[in-house]
Amino acid sequence: MQFIPIKTRIIQPPQDAIWDVIDGLSIQDGDIVFITSKILAIHQGRTRVVGSVSKQELMKQEASHHRVYQHPDDFEVNLTITDGTLILAAGIDESNADGHYVLWPTGVDSFCQTIRQRIIDRTGVKRLGVVATDSHSTPLRLGVVGMAIGLAGVEPLKDIRGAEDIFGREIHLTRINMVDPLAAMAVQLMGEAAETTPVLILRDYDGIVYDAHASSATYRVLPENDVYKPLLDVIPPVEP
Repeated sequence: MQFIPIKTRIIQPPQDAIWDVIDGLSIQDGDIVFITSKILAIHQGRTRVVGSVSKQELMKQEASHHRVYQHPDDFEVNLTITDGTLILAAGIDESNADGHYVLWPTGVDSFCQTIRQRIIDRTGVKRLGVVATDSHSTPLRLGVVGMAIGLAGVEPLKDIRGAEDIFGREIHLTRINMVDPLAAMAVQLMGEAAETTPVLILRDYDGIVYDAHASSATYRVLPENDVYKPLLDVIPPVEP
């Protein structure tokens, strides 16, 4: 399989349509297009000028759950759950934003589906995935890693319940997350600084199921049903 990073023009806040970038992609049947959430948000105008509103207020608006605490190294940490994802600071970012806060895009699955259909209409391909990505930190690890925050056209899970392991023991619980490992590699290759590479095409990968009706809802878990619920309980819901 091939990971093909796509260098683009600068996508400029506060709002900048990205259709010229999407329409300029050279697509083949079976490709999966990874797109950073930042340029999706800028396309939607999901930005605020730094200083026009406090970041704390934005996080309160964006997060469903929010807890603030002081890190032992003397900086403030905002633990949030936003759009069903555990993320710091509600995913709000100031890097590569030219004096703006960039929020997460809204309706991410729907936006991915719109992009997917636009590419299909232009190219005539049958199998196509679109995955929106962002980077996040993970508990008990240093460093950020990429993840998917929305998708269209590819199934996010592979269910192997009922299969047998090498000793014939039936597998009862395991479902494999198919999109986050690919998103992690995509984000690593797209970069985190001044690369201007917010799009990547994965080509010749036959390990995923293409489905026009796929949704990220398939692999999202509500906090109250998560196996890590005792840890998530320390992040209280945001009061309306």
